[in-house]
Amino acid sequence: MIYDWLYNLTGSEMIAIGIQSLLPLYLFILPFALVAVLLERKVAAHMQDRLGPMRVGYHGLLQTIADILKLLQKEDTVAADIDKKFFDLSPLLVFAGSYAAFAAIPFSGAFMGSNIDLGIIYIIAVTGLVVAGILMGGWASNNKYSLLGAMRAAAQIISFEIPTLLIVITVIMITGTMNLYTMSEWQTGYFWNWLIMGGPDLGITKILFIPLMVISFLIIFLSTLAEVNRTPFDIPEAESEIVAGYHTEYSGMKFAMFFLAEYANMFAVSAIVSALFFGGYQSPFGYLGNLLEISWLIPIEQFFWFTAKGVFFVLVQMWLRWTLPRFRVDQLMSFCWKYLIPISFVILLLVGLITVL
Repeated sequence: MIYDWLYNLTGSEMIAIGIQSLLPLYLFILPFALVAVLLERKVAAHMQDRLGPMRVGYHGLLQTIADILKLLQKEDTVAADIDKKFFDLSPLLVFAGSYAAFAAIPFSGAFMGSNIDLGIIYIIAVTGLVVAGILMGGWASNNKYSLLGAMRAAAQIISFEIPTLLIVITVIMITGTMNLYTMSEWQTGYFWNWLIMGGPDLGITKILFIPLMVISFLIIFLSTLAEVNRTPFDIPEAESEIVAGYHTEYSGMKFAMFFLAEYANMFAVSAIVSALFFGGYQSPFGYLGNLLEISWLIPIEQFFWFTAKGVFFVLVQMWLRWTLPRFRVDQLMSFCWKYLIPISFVILLLVGLITVL
């Protein structure tokens, strides 16, 4: 029905299919960002024994709605000597990289943008647009603090992508697939079921794999935390040192695009961790739809479980932000290059050796 309406409106089959595919994801990302901003304010407030926003709506529930309305109406004031073309393109590119990653994320067995075999590799590749957009914005701003923040962001994101990729390759070696939908399906019954389903069906193999996978989960969670510039890895926008980093010169909806991309990225990396290690959209308790023999209820339950797992890891990211101090630049890079990358490489070699033997 939606396709027919879009086709009659646009007169183009390609445009109708494109809008039909993109619109549900956008209708998920935008409300999630609004709720996550309010949630972070409330989490921070309760951790610091205060109330947070309380004025707009019941207990401040409409605060982020008011914020987005303010940003939409705000005058777009920019400095005189910026490179306007790239300055304007930067927030769009950053958001596009975050948005495109959702195409291969399986929210349920029935709802995913594209069931491609190279799903996890596609996600890691397309999020590289975020680095390009940040560098573009920092350079085009003609501001020392913006440029310094952009260079920090590029160094940090590129560095922490290495342990992320090493762990992803490790999981691919065990499962034999790069499709997140297939990984989620293999974890039916209990999470990490792919240790047996994908790999050799040997009890001793599972015993050897599980401790390595526990360490792998911790590494990829920390690495993705750094890739989305969250505390304690938020040196690209360290307000105590470089004002606001790469988006210092941005205001209004251009700033909001960076903010929206950050929260979209938070859920995206949480979704990847959930799909790789915690069953994806699979329920740990079975499906009510199966019990009641209502087939259409199962995709809704799967969507609920996938979203719940993703939101849980987003809450962990918020908890860490308001608990830990920020790393220094040298500490950050040492943590990646001296610890995470060598440990990830050792795990990759051990899993490869066990798999071959």
